[in-house]
Amino acid sequence: MIEIVATAESTEQASLLFDAGVDMVYVGEDLFGLRMPASLPKETIEEITKIAREKNKRVIVAVNAIMHNDRIEKLLPYLQFLEKIGVDAITVGDAGVVHVLKKHGLQLPFIYDAQTMVTSANPINFSVKRGAVSAVAARELTYVELEAIQQKVPVPIEVQVYGATCIYQSKRPLVTNYFNFTEQKRSVSKDDDLFLSEYKNQDEHYSIFEDINGTHIFASTDLNLMPHLDMLYKANIKRWKLDGIFVKGEPFVKIAHLFVQAKQALLEGRWSEEVWKPLNEQLLTHHPKKRPLGTGFFLKDPGDIK
Repeated sequence: MIEIVATAESTEQASLLFDAGVDMVYVGEDLFGLRMPASLPKETIEEITKIAREKNKRVIVAVNAIMHNDRIEKLLPYLQFLEKIGVDAITVGDAGVVHVLKKHGLQLPFIYDAQTMVTSANPINFSVKRGAVSAVAARELTYVELEAIQQKVPVPIEVQVYGATCIYQSKRPLVTNYFNFTEQKRSVSKDDDLFLSEYKNQDEHYSIFEDINGTHIFASTDLNLMPHLDMLYKANIKRWKLDGIFVKGEPFVKIAHLFVQAKQALLEGRWSEEVWKPLNEQLLTHHPKKRPLGTGFFLKDPGDIK
């Protein structure tokens, strides 16, 4: 069975994603979760969870932030709330969250999501022994590495197949600090496009996202594995993540529906170039024109990555 996970920025978008065929939506509040397309209050998460129940879908909540003392002290009530409303799972990267879950006997399934640290089967199996029901693979892994990991772990691994990929995070608000240091008036709002460019290649844009968790810098090319989904399917990697942090509203829902159609083609044995190519062409019409697409590390030889 293939499972498609997609980020959701609102109740309305979550409902549309469910109707489009997405199996799980990924939501959260930025106090506890990283790089969400929107920081959703508890009331909205509860409403989305109710809609998921009605549509026989699932909800995953991001609790994968680095928990400093100020966060960990606020965590228990939040986890108790998520348990009460019956979310299906949370993502966890900080061992302190697991400790709180166990200490207070909370019945919340968790998915191991330690970002760049999930690069082999060992940390996944370590977390499984402590209760993890799944794991999020590092975005820097190649197909060869992903295939080997899935063969050695007893739980499904989540692999991103579409969207922006973070390559750097700092706890510091680097953009705000820059404007303060240079004594410039910030002429852009938080929602405007921010990016870094290479000195020798001004056309190479690295998107910047700043929130209460600090500064996040993304790869210059967004990920699109639509033409290669059959490789994941054959490797038994069947939990696919769609990230819409830079693709808002209806276009993201339409892109999600294209991946649902690809999923159905694979399950029904209809996968071919005649199937994926039109889907990929439609994807390009909905994806932001200013954001290039590529395959990231997926098709690289592990030995060539420095």
